[in-house]
Parts: sequence; C-alpha cells; structure tokens
Amino acid sequence: MSLLVVGSIALDTIETPFDRVEDVAGGSAVYIATAASYFTAPIRMVGVVGSDFPKSEFEFLESRGIDLEGLQVVPGGKTFKWKGRYHYDLNIRDTLETQLNVFEEFNPILPESYKTCRYVVLGNIDPTLQRRVIQSLSKKPELVVCDTMNFWIEGKRTELLETLKLVDILIINDSEARLLASEPNLIKSARKIMSLGPKTIIIKKGEHGALLFTNDTIFSAPAYPLESIYDPTGAGDAFAGGFIGHLVRTEDFSDENMKRAVIYGSTLASFCVSKFGIEGIKSLSDVEILGRYREFIELSRIED
Repeated sequence: MSLLVVGSIALDTIETPFDRVEDVAGGSAVYIATAASYFTAPIRMVGVVGSDFPKSEFEFLESRGIDLEGLQVVPGGKTFKWKGRYHYDLNIRDTLETQLNVFEEFNPILPESYKTCRYVVLGNIDPTLQRRVIQSLSKKPELVVCDTMNFWIEGKRTELLETLKLVDILIINDSEARLLASEPNLIKSARKIMSLGPKTIIIKKGEHGALLFTNDTIFSAPAYPLESIYDPTGAGDAFAGGFIGHLVRTEDFSDENMKRAVIYGSTLASFCVSKFGIEGIKSLSDVEILGRYREFIELSRIED
C-alpha cells in the first residue's frame, strides 16, 4: 500500500499576532507525509533540500516511517525558505520573503523502488513536474491526488490542464476553484473542473470547512471549532495527508468512505493549526485522532 508524496520541503519563518518561529521545517511534502504517516506506511517522499536542513528533521521523518531515498540533498546548497506574517484574521497573510534556493531547479527523480507506488499525492508544485512524476511511474497508480494554487492556474494554465487529465482527485481552496473554472458558484465550479479530468473535487473553505464533490455526491464537512488557532500554515497539506492516509488504509474509494476521508483530513488539519509548523501533528496518538474524528461526526449529527 505504498504512498508516494512529492512536493516542496522548506524552512519557514512564521509570524502571527501571538508569536514567531524561525526556520522550522515545512513545505507541502513534509506536512502531507507527516499527516499521512498516522494511517499508512511506507511513505515514499520526493523533494529537495540543502545541506542546511536540520539533521533532527531527517530523523523525525524517518521515525514516522517516511522513506527518504527520494530526497535530494544538494551539498552546499540552501533549502527553500519562506517567511510570512499573519494578521489577526488568520485567513489573511503577507509573504515577506521567498528564497527558492535549491527548489528553483527541483527535478523530481523517482528511485526504482518508488515507481510502483499504488497511491500518489502531488503537492503544490509546477504542474509540468507533477505530470512528469506521474509519467515516471512504471504502471498506472490506483489513485492520484493533486493540489495546485493561483500562481499555476494563472501562469501555467495550459500545463495544468494537461496534468489534470491524469489526476483522480483535485484538492483546492474556494478562490482557486473559482479561478480555475472561471465561475463564481462553487457547485458549478466543481462540475466544470470535473469535466477537465478529476473524478472527485475537494474545495477547502478554511474556517468554514470543506466540500466534497463526486459524480453522485455533494458533501459538506464542518471545520472544527477551536478556541485557539496559532498557525494556519500547512493546514491544507495536513488535510491532504489525512485524507489520502485514510483512503490508503481502507482501500475503499466509495463515496461514503470519501466522506470519512474528508473528516479525517479535517481532523489532521485541526491539530496542525493548534501549534506552529508541524509541531501540532508531530506526536499524535491514535486515540487523539479517533477522538477528534468522532467529535467532528457529532458536530453535524441531528436526531430525528
């Protein structure tokens, strides 16, 4: 049941109204793989870092059952760095600095042992690279999950549309869905995007939860009502990791199980935002995850 995760690996400096952290491990691949590791193993991770990436973070990833054979380490190079500041409304943030460093020349190369992975999650990277990863596999995977963002929708639309033809599930936020579909209504946006290739669309709505669209289903999942949210960075990637992790663990792709996977994704995202960086999802227990999953279910339960 091997899972392949490809994406960015970063050292993030994050400022919120509550605190500040500097050069903490982040990037889509790190959040996705860490969240998914609570559900399945092994996880094959592909990314690139410089020699400045902390040894302790390598050790943590390996402790979670994440295979790092596909991780490129550039001697003397510097890891991708991002610095951002969130406002009191944590939905609003300013990017203060971006240093692509070794990530600028990232070319995902899959070790032979990775080419037979049955499940693939493509983090938010250049759609040309996403497509290259899919085409590098020795056989068609059972499920390809993909993320993207406004930058690629606007700047590499043609390449993104080609990639979407190879994708089973697309996870994006509400503004990205509207931009990709050129349609303000999210239901119409989802249907239009499904016509581009993906069979399933998940539209994240931040503090308002997430919407799941399949051919036969529209499902609305709530967000978990937290009293304290410290850092939204990586929440969407943690969602993707929890989502795919549950699907891989159960090997059930029915609409009903997709709904459960969305709740598990929301569960991991809720833990993620409770601390800075990946600290909120570093040391969870199965009891904690299942307990919050059940709390999510209760949030929407109605007695007849």
